[in-house]
Amino acid sequence: MLTLPVTRDLVLVGGGHAHALVLLNWAMKPLPGARLTLINPPPTAPYTGMLPGHIAGHYPRAALEMDLVQLARHAGARLVLGRAEGLDLSAGTVHVPGRPAIGFDVASVDIGITSDLPELTGFQHHAIAAKPLGGFASRWAGFLAAVEAGQERPEIAVLGGGVAGVELALAMDHRLRARPERRITILESGTQALPHLGKAARHCLLALLADRGIIVKTGAQAEAIEPGAVRLAGGANLPAALILGAAGARPQDWLQATGLHLTDGFITVDPYLRAQDQSHVFAVGDCAHMAQTPRPKAGVFAVRQAPVLAHNLRAALTGGTMKRYDPQRDYLKLISLGGHAALAEKWGVPLQGRWLWHIKDRIDRQFMQKFHALPAMPAPALPTPAALGLAEAMGDAPLCGGCGAKIGPGTLRAALAGLPGPSVAGLSLGTGDDAAVLRHGDALQVIATDHLRAFTEDPYLMARIAATHALGDIWAMGAAPQLALASLTLPRLSEPLQARSLREIMAGAAEVFTKAGADIAGGHTAIGAELSIGFTVTGTALGRVLTKAGAQPGERLILTKPLGSGTLLAAEMLRKANGRDIGALWPYLTQPQGTASAILAPEASAMTDITGFGLAGHLDEMLRASGLRAVIDVAALPLYAGAEALAAQGVASSLEPANRAALLGRIHAPDSPRTRLLFDPQTAGGLLASVPAKRAEALVAQLTDAGYTAAMIGVLEAASEAPAITAR
Repeated sequence: MLTLPVTRDLVLVGGGHAHALVLLNWAMKPLPGARLTLINPPPTAPYTGMLPGHIAGHYPRAALEMDLVQLARHAGARLVLGRAEGLDLSAGTVHVPGRPAIGFDVASVDIGITSDLPELTGFQHHAIAAKPLGGFASRWAGFLAAVEAGQERPEIAVLGGGVAGVELALAMDHRLRARPERRITILESGTQALPHLGKAARHCLLALLADRGIIVKTGAQAEAIEPGAVRLAGGANLPAALILGAAGARPQDWLQATGLHLTDGFITVDPYLRAQDQSHVFAVGDCAHMAQTPRPKAGVFAVRQAPVLAHNLRAALTGGTMKRYDPQRDYLKLISLGGHAALAEKWGVPLQGRWLWHIKDRIDRQFMQKFHALPAMPAPALPTPAALGLAEAMGDAPLCGGCGAKIGPGTLRAALAGLPGPSVAGLSLGTGDDAAVLRHGDALQVIATDHLRAFTEDPYLMARIAATHALGDIWAMGAAPQLALASLTLPRLSEPLQARSLREIMAGAAEVFTKAGADIAGGHTAIGAELSIGFTVTGTALGRVLTKAGAQPGERLILTKPLGSGTLLAAEMLRKANGRDIGALWPYLTQPQGTASAILAPEASAMTDITGFGLAGHLDEMLRASGLRAVIDVAALPLYAGAEALAAQGVASSLEPANRAALLGRIHAPDSPRTRLLFDPQTAGGLLASVPAKRAEALVAQLTDAGYTAAMIGVLEAASEAPAITAR
């Protein structure tokens, strides 16, 4: 099969509405030779049109969120979870704190606006901005819980009397309607609330606010935000348990240092949505200012810019002809009134009623349906004729990455059965141990190698995970990391993109190894069909190395990381995983186990790391080596968020059946979603240690204090005729 090299990088900065629609367009028609990257801080992006409905209680939060993890997978794009804080036009890079710069040939910015008020004393500590929306939605949920528990007063101050402030005030009033003591005050610094609406629509909304008991104070200038109050000019204090900033649109501050032409802080764009005087940088949505056709900040323009932006990005990457974006002069404003009613205005003419809410609801739901029901991409058909067994070998699910792409334990054990085990200082080390041991005089050195098939398009993140994973064998032996050699296979890329990818990979690997006390001494590179990252790592041990043998009856088993990464990664490939769960998974997969090893090694009698064979498979190796059996407390197993629910849906890694088959007759466990995760292959998994019973609780507490999700999960017993592992 011909693999086309990638020659251009397209980077989308921000997960706004226009960029989300571009990703949908790209999924249906990817551009050969182009690599697409999306940069956004959280793994989801909210749809602004449904926020008031969510605040009012009409929609769950999931209804207004676009899952960028699923969307990026759908589009074949790399997703970088981080907040862009710089753009270097001359170098062609985007700066995201905490990682190497991300190179681009063409970039587009869609980062929205903020209603944050940093110049207002105390705002950062005692108030919340309506935009970005995610933070406000979370704060609102916490406020409601506190009010329900009697811990907060239902008193709210809204800074800003524009449409956004009024709409959110009405939504919050509706949600708190069962609280007669509620008090909501809108503070408008100008002489008139709702200044950008026509007179008739403004009159309708002000009358509704008065009818609901929502107070509107005009000419009210906030001087400072204090704990539980807004201090107004003149010295008066307005008590409020929730203080919301909705006082207009502010551009993101970091744009000032980009060198882009700005208008009032917003990126100035031409009719083709290009940044002024920059043919390779685009900007859309609220962060952009259309110089020839200025328009107010409204989501409708971002949505209608999307098809033009998608076309022009392709034109910039291919040298094609661009299209103009000509915005409509006015647009239909649909304003939620808290309950199931809405007000509409266009050309200064207002309409009001429940029927308008149903129109708005239908429009919003239809828009979000595009992202909540991503079309399935058909699997490539098998060639015909084909050799016998091809369909069975392909299986029903795509091949997983990470440890899910490894050979099953049964096949591997059979292949290694005839190899002699090495012997060091009288200590027998079987071929199933985590690392080989070398003697240098009185010193012991361990050496291990591992590599991973990529499961994320982000080479920096993948390198950090692969480095953490490779070090697991060293830490499992109780050794201190010493040296690493890299073994990298890159997909076909042009030389500039090779350099970009290698820079990110080596930066990620160096970060992990340096923190672990090891140096990267060199390595080997190759070009292949897909990204694969591996490392050979050495470590030193003083006195002894820990193996899988040596565990004693009565000892307790301690696990230092949750289970379920293989299931989550398989679900992410299938676009079934929740983006928040995947976003929460990445820090675990890059969490080093060096401190955990230092805590456990002095007291453990046996230790291993949990990787491709899953907890049950690696525990079985320990039991075989120590001549014992184990009883696992299934309820005590720590699990990654979302893993158990996915297992209940039948989602599993492509390696899981082989892991399960290898333990036939060796394990007794009831069939449940939780016990299925015993066979789940773990990438960069935790350590499993056998420790004296009297020290187990103290060691778990010490691990927890060090930041690990550690748990005591079972007990070891003398071998018997019962299965080697009993889970209950």
